[in-house]
Amino acid sequence: MQKAIFLDRDGVINKEKDYLYKIEDFEFIDGVFDSLKYLQDLGYKLFIITNQSGIGRGYYTKDDFNTLTRWMLNEFLKKDITIEQVEYCPHTPKDNCNCRKPKTLMIENILKNYNIDLKNSWLIGDKSSDIQCAINAGIKNSIQVQTGHNFDIKDSKATLVLKSIKEIFTIIK
Repeated sequence: MQKAIFLDRDGVINKEKDYLYKIEDFEFIDGVFDSLKYLQDLGYKLFIITNQSGIGRGYYTKDDFNTLTRWMLNEFLKKDITIEQVEYCPHTPKDNCNCRKPKTLMIENILKNYNIDLKNSWLIGDKSSDIQCAINAGIKNSIQVQTGHNFDIKDSKATLVLKSIKEIFTIIK
């Protein structure tokens, strides 16, 4: 079985900006390339699971999201980082779908393609819904980073709270 890192996108990989869909507005979080390369070199498969309600709200299209995603994946490849699969939920919270975090359909879709050991895997997110998704999916370890949405550390259900993903070197070895 393969160990994995499930990553939220906005606030973890890139700076949080409401309804981000333009390449020119995309800014990688400081240290994300080194952190993901480190995790990949440790043998973790990397996956992105991201709520994208801007699609359901009509702020941008699936094509806009896919264009940005292809560009982002190419930027990772330039640094020898492979994101195995990207799953996204295009729905709004009112749609009550099964894919929007904290529900687990995005992870279930990844598990159809990969034999993942969830007990030795991690989910890294910036919102409580990310962490609840990890719990709901049976992912034993989670990290909530402070580079996205504000939250009260004492309310976090995450295994660990970090200032940003670049602190990962001290945690996962």
